[in-house]
Amino acid sequence: MEAIEMNKSASKLQGAPSSLEGIKAALKGGAREYGLLISLLVIIVFFQVSTGGVLLQPLNLTNLILQNSYIVIMALAMLMVIVAGHIDLSVGSVAGFIGALSAVLMIEQDVNPFVAIALCVLAGAAIGAIQGYWVAYWKMPSFIVTLAGMLVFRGLTILVLEGQSVGPFPDQFGAMSSGFIPDVFHGQSLRVTSLLIGVLLAAAFLVIELRARAKAAAHGMAVGSSFVFLLRNLVLAGLVLASTYLLASYRGLPTVLIIMGVLIAAYTFVMNRTVFGRRIYAVGGNAKAAKLSGVNTERITFQTFINMGVLAALAGLIFAARLNSATPKAGTGFELDVIAACFIGGASASGGVGKVMGAVIGAFIMGIMNNGMSILGIGVDYQQVIKGIVLLAAVFVDVYNKNKA
Repeated sequence: MEAIEMNKSASKLQGAPSSLEGIKAALKGGAREYGLLISLLVIIVFFQVSTGGVLLQPLNLTNLILQNSYIVIMALAMLMVIVAGHIDLSVGSVAGFIGALSAVLMIEQDVNPFVAIALCVLAGAAIGAIQGYWVAYWKMPSFIVTLAGMLVFRGLTILVLEGQSVGPFPDQFGAMSSGFIPDVFHGQSLRVTSLLIGVLLAAAFLVIELRARAKAAAHGMAVGSSFVFLLRNLVLAGLVLASTYLLASYRGLPTVLIIMGVLIAAYTFVMNRTVFGRRIYAVGGNAKAAKLSGVNTERITFQTFINMGVLAALAGLIFAARLNSATPKAGTGFELDVIAACFIGGASASGGVGKVMGAVIGAFIMGIMNNGMSILGIGVDYQQVIKGIVLLAAVFVDVYNKNKA
């Protein structure tokens, strides 16, 4: 009996991985699971070094956020559309049209800015509803419907503006995109209020993640490696703190960053914790099975397009406020950056897969690449080639993983 027990113990010791092997396995698993975050960090380091430190200067970081805020906002809604198994090519034209509509209301008709914003958001919802109706209830391909929408609303933008730029906007409206959080502590070299907001956000993020992990473990769900979990969340919290400090050393947190942060938190909650979010994944994963399970697939599709219209309208308002004018070409090419952000962020071209934070990180990857290449003096022609290759590589990885599985 003693010999048998000794043999068992020896077998256990021989089969157990060493602590070093365990760390390697955790890092390997983490690289697969959080490869997108690693890619973002690599891109940041590359452009920070190649631009001689210009990329992360407070002024450039502020401009980077302002330049990409509307892409991030639209990517949140586009993720829902893609996860549901559809696509929306009209978002850039819709954003441009809403910007034109806001200029007509506020500048030419002298409508109160807050009333005009509400009317524009309602107009965006109506546009999304019209397109969603054809896709959801008439089963028309979303590619065709939204391609038509892209042409229609690009033409309407030119028609409304009569082919010329209209501006400037009232100061109240412009503050939505170019304003900053005031510092109640009246800091000189450092905006203390903005820094405290960043610290609170990082702490809240860690608490929420820890509670979610503990809740999952209590229900017997797989929670993965503790090492990888802590590493991921400490890196994310560190990015939040570092970015906040850099912004606080300039003019503080931009107003649009707060809007963007609230939307990211809200959409993360909706997609991860609500019945509506689970149904979107179900519809995109297998629409027939979802239908047989009692999910109203038409209504889910219809609602995702309404949501897309609302956020496209909000993005159009922010873009117009940033330019302080509405232009006929506003929004041109936005749809490509928004869709690319979702696919780079891990969304599947066939639907059913995608995360909000993935889309956000994908949007910033695109934004940092655009900004970094511009600082380096790389021409727009080469930038388009590089972005196209990155997008193709992201979709290839998705298809490869599916075929491998």
